[in-house]
Amino acid sequence: MADTRRQLRSGTVVLGGMGLLAAALTACSSDADKRCVDRDSYNLTKGYRTVADKNCKSTKTSVNGAWYYGGKKKSGWVDGGSFTKPSKGSGSSGGSHKSVDRGGFGSGKGSSGG
Repeated sequence: MADTRRQLRSGTVVLGGMGLLAAALTACSSDADKRCVDRDSYNLTKGYRTVADKNCKSTKTSVNGAWYYGGKKKSGWVDGGSFTKPSKGSGSSGGSHKSVDRGGFGSGKGSSGG
């Protein structure tokens, strides 16, 4: 009886720890693709030049800083993202989201038997 109780507690600890780990990773990943860039530095082949975060947090800087989301960073430049903050749960596709009706129970498609 004591062995069963001990196993239950250790399983609860492991599951609880996994939940905390998942929450921490989710919180960290939401800002991983946010970078401060100089809006006036756009280059057709390189994209935008990344600058220190303080340039996006303050308006009293000499750089026209703005947050840039997504894209790929290479040698101090970032390209392929957007200045628009992605909404929560939208994923990284960036495309339009359309629902797909595949039929099935309650879909309103097909004919009823008679």
